[in-house]
Amino acid sequence: MSLKLLNGISLLKIQTLKSAFRTFCVASTTYSKDVLKEDYDAVIIGGGHNGLVTAAYLQKNGLKTLVLERRHLIGGAAVTEEIIPGFKFSRASYVLSLLRPQIYKDLELKKHGLKVYLREQFAFTPVLDGKNSYLLLGNDKEETFNQIAKFSEKDAKAYFRYEKMISKIAESIEPLLDNPPVDIPRLTKGTFKQKLRTLPSIKALFSLGVKLSDDISSFYELITSPTTKILDHWFESEPLKATLATDAVIGAMLSPTTPGSGYVLLHHVMGEIEGIKGAWGYPEGGMGAVSGSIAKAALSYGATILTEQTVEKILLKSDGSSAGVRLKDGTEIKSRLVFSNATPKVTFCDLVPRSGLSQEFFDEINKIDYTSPVTKINVAVDRLPNFTAIPNNSDGSPSPHHSCTIHLNCESMQYIDEAYNEALQGEIPTRPMIEMVIPSSCDPTIAPPGSHVISLFTQYTPYTLKDGKEWDDTMRNNYADKIFDVIEQYAPGFKSSVVGRDILTPPDLERIFGLTGGNIFHGAMSLDQLYLARPSYRSPIAGLYLCGSGGHPGGGVMGAPGKNAAMTALQDMK
Repeated sequence: MSLKLLNGISLLKIQTLKSAFRTFCVASTTYSKDVLKEDYDAVIIGGGHNGLVTAAYLQKNGLKTLVLERRHLIGGAAVTEEIIPGFKFSRASYVLSLLRPQIYKDLELKKHGLKVYLREQFAFTPVLDGKNSYLLLGNDKEETFNQIAKFSEKDAKAYFRYEKMISKIAESIEPLLDNPPVDIPRLTKGTFKQKLRTLPSIKALFSLGVKLSDDISSFYELITSPTTKILDHWFESEPLKATLATDAVIGAMLSPTTPGSGYVLLHHVMGEIEGIKGAWGYPEGGMGAVSGSIAKAALSYGATILTEQTVEKILLKSDGSSAGVRLKDGTEIKSRLVFSNATPKVTFCDLVPRSGLSQEFFDEINKIDYTSPVTKINVAVDRLPNFTAIPNNSDGSPSPHHSCTIHLNCESMQYIDEAYNEALQGEIPTRPMIEMVIPSSCDPTIAPPGSHVISLFTQYTPYTLKDGKEWDDTMRNNYADKIFDVIEQYAPGFKSSVVGRDILTPPDLERIFGLTGGNIFHGAMSLDQLYLARPSYRSPIAGLYLCGSGGHPGGGVMGAPGKNAAMTALQDMK
């Protein structure tokens, strides 16, 4: 059978562990049984990037720490996997920006091998109507002005004012990311020491208020309004509005017309790389390099990281506090503290004994919205896509637009809204929204010479299809074929360039990566599930902490939940 005919599930069956293990699995799966008989200060369930950040900070502060990862490689959703020989895919998360600068500095990630290729251009939106055939946004202000002016000179003049406004709000919110939410019970009813320890969080809130004193109305509108209202206020050209709107809905079961979708837009402009605000880039070797560098930092401090170790249950003492974990093979590991990098639902509904939680808490956990709109398709190609809007160089070398996030079916916000509404009915959208990135256009280490790796982040796809149908190989391939047909309209010849593909629907993302509902954020990033409304790092069980994206400030490869959880536990031990 031709490799081109194999879908993602079939490819996984022929993938060898040797190939997968080459990709940033810095820990060994071989260990002495004595390692697991030892008592630990902290055991971390899950070796995703947040769990690894937690491990690094705990071990750096003197706690004997063990990380247990279910899969054969570390990284959670931030992994690199060589699914097709010679092609290394950032299989789930696919671009870097949100990793918190303090973590980058504290853990010396550059020293531990993290290298990032920055993108000079950041958005490319080709248009099929033949007029003003594309929009290209980048760091060159004059060129960006000219690009927008092709569609609207008014928008070109407004764009930089808009960028200044949204960047100021994002910068003002940043201190909230690096601190736990204000602990209201401890602030109002805690001991004097506990009240004192809430001061950094209160200071972060106060700082937000001071910095936004002149922009409170803009901030309020941004976090409560539909994205359409915000963008319609600023702009008139649909390609620009639709391109910007993708940041408000990417990874979220939201439409640009959903109230509060503006916050997700803000969430995606909070990042920086090596001091450059708002920069996005590709880690050399794929997203697994991020997890790998964090793991190397943790190992350098003395942490233990083991793969292929499935935690079956969190153990409790007679007083209801955590005592450690039990593995699937029956091995019990004692630990003073337990951290879960799994989703809140997996942690409290699957791993914690039901007797350890109140019915009220259990009900609250079950109310969390994990709806996901995402199907991720990883594609190996033997040449670069050749977009009609900007033809390729004669030598086949990458052009600036190849390094961008490429937005397809994004000529209009209405297209995005229609796709969302069709998915709500369990249907595959007529015009799926597609974000394409080609990391090999910057990073030559992840594909054979002349060939490339492509990530397609597509929406909106329902978890369960209409009439209760479930995803099977036929449905996966039909959907991928539909996506490829769309790409072919913009870049003729794309389909004939495909060497192989890996198709991950919401149920696949859940099964492989443990993402409940396939939700990449460990829970929706809607206003009713942010800050104080997001599960606390501290759980009702003494000694058990959440350290994954299910806690504040949510999803994205930022590491903040991992660091904040570690610092919260260290504070509790004082």
